Amino acid sequence: MHKKMGRNKRGKSLLRTAATVRAPRVHSVKDLLAAGLPSLTHVTHQAARQDFWSGWLQAHLPAPLSARVSGVAQRGGRLVVFAESAAWSARLRFALLELESEIHAADPQVTDIASRVRPRA
Repeated sequence: MHKKMGRNKRGKSLLRTAATVRAPRVHSVKDLLAAGLPSLTHVTHQAARQDFWSGWLQAHLPAPLSARVSGVAQRGGRLVVFAESAAWSARLRFALLELESEIHAADPQVTDIASRVRPRA
């Protein structure tokens, strides 16, 4: 009796093609972050800007008001500062208007400043 053809056998095929492009194997998270993927660099840059503005606002806002800030985001030329409630957001808006020239001095790319409500989790 003759042998069965390879196509009828189960298992791996003997012929492998390099038609697909394989990404290099990543062995650790550090290697992945070091690769500099565009989406990760955007996220790390955004987190750095958020940390900068959180510290800056902590230093320049009055203590009762800075304790009520629940988040900061810089989206393009707009700086958005989030407060815990609508009442604190209104107070924050007036405080940010007073600090507007100092905010522009800290980062000239900021063209607009807004306050929004976002309760803490």
